[in-house]
Amino acid sequence: MVFPVIGGDGKPTGYEISNSLRLTDNAYLNISRSSQSNTTGTFSAWIKTAAQNNFQFAGGHTDVNNRSYIYFPTSSGTGGLFSRTSGSLDIDFNTNAVYRDPSAWFHLVVAFDTTQSTESNRVKWYVNGEQITSFSASTYPSQNASIPILNKAAQTIGAGFGASAVSGWSDGYMAEVYYIDGTQYAASDFGETNDNGVWIPKDASGDLTFGTNGFYLEFKQTGTGTNASGMGADTSGNDNHLAVNNLAAIDVTTDTPTNNFATLNSLSNFEGSTLSEGNTKAVTPSSSTTPANKNGLVPATMGVQNGKWYWEVKVPTTNYVAVGIIADDKLDKDYLTGANSSTRIVKGHDGTKHSSNSAGGNYMAAYEGSILQVALNLDDGEITFGAGGSWANGSGSTNQTFANSTAAYTDLNTSSDFTNKFILPVVSDENQGTSDTFEMNFGNPPFAISSSNADANGYGNFEYAVPSGYYSLCTKNLAEYG
Repeated sequence: MVFPVIGGDGKPTGYEISNSLRLTDNAYLNISRSSQSNTTGTFSAWIKTAAQNNFQFAGGHTDVNNRSYIYFPTSSGTGGLFSRTSGSLDIDFNTNAVYRDPSAWFHLVVAFDTTQSTESNRVKWYVNGEQITSFSASTYPSQNASIPILNKAAQTIGAGFGASAVSGWSDGYMAEVYYIDGTQYAASDFGETNDNGVWIPKDASGDLTFGTNGFYLEFKQTGTGTNASGMGADTSGNDNHLAVNNLAAIDVTTDTPTNNFATLNSLSNFEGSTLSEGNTKAVTPSSSTTPANKNGLVPATMGVQNGKWYWEVKVPTTNYVAVGIIADDKLDKDYLTGANSSTRIVKGHDGTKHSSNSAGGNYMAAYEGSILQVALNLDDGEITFGAGGSWANGSGSTNQTFANSTAAYTDLNTSSDFTNKFILPVVSDENQGTSDTFEMNFGNPPFAISSSNADANGYGNFEYAVPSGYYSLCTKNLAEYG
């Protein structure tokens, strides 16, 4: 969990990555290659994983007996590489190190050169600039071996290949994706260490030899065609554009290694909610699957103690939702209400507010079926809610401008529930046993936005105007205001 900065120091570094691609719901990119180098090549990408599953970053295949793929991470958090040629296992790697943090961006480089006489030089792994040499499994290819990830016509990014079809789809984000055909590069060709000792990206594209089939994916376009306007547009100069599968324009995001945004925290999903859309969507469990006394509570990955913050929650279901904030030391509690919960929430079905100190009280109109707005002001210890573009009046209606709205709570700087603690956005059912859907917008929404609104720093994409002085939950804003 992030308190408060991840994947870099959050400050400008000279080279900025502007976009990433969010992968979910069997989304991937693919290309059919012509003849290529089949012994030497390099893959590089920044990856932010969401679910704890086999994130199959890249692969090449013809069939079940001739396939290779890179996964980062596996369901156990490790990184790995699998390859089979003519039905025989020729490469098998699995790191001892684990990479479980769903809030962090990791830089992965896997570089091949099977012509090397020393077997450990034939496949090189790097994570965040460090070459990985400790593996629980390490089967190297034979010298001069031709392996599917480099030589097969069918290549995938964001998925692998199973018994008979593309499978093992990724769930998370990727940015700055390179495939180099014919050269084994090191991590230092793609990144560098800044003055704070943090591994950061650098502008590498002008210094690389991409080879015939190499490509560079920056995800600056939102089209679905296999061309320079598509999400799989190759900007290396080769025009090796990748085809788009099960992706929409909203899946191009500004959550990147140089400005990391909050999401829901899959590692704190103790109560069985189903997370998707890069951990921006949660579906709470029904009564048949809910553990005893669990309501599907899920917090965000970023906690704050200072500043003013804004986010939105789309609530398409009409059961019993609750949205608000929670203290970091109470994440294992069963309910968002109750004496030990350390929460401040508003219920969706009737707009009443609830806290660990009191229950009930008209605050705003019911907001289920609409987009809830949340303004957290830790400079003054307040939290205010609105919906549909208007803000609460504090007496059961949602009909105010923000300037004339009423805060739901004003005790965040004085209550022992929150003082000297990190405060996190949170969602949950308020009635055990109902299944509800939450779509979180911390600045990179999983749902279509009809009118784009950014904060005063130009970060985020919101349905409604961000109140003056409030900011989206991302590392650049946290470095300045958090």
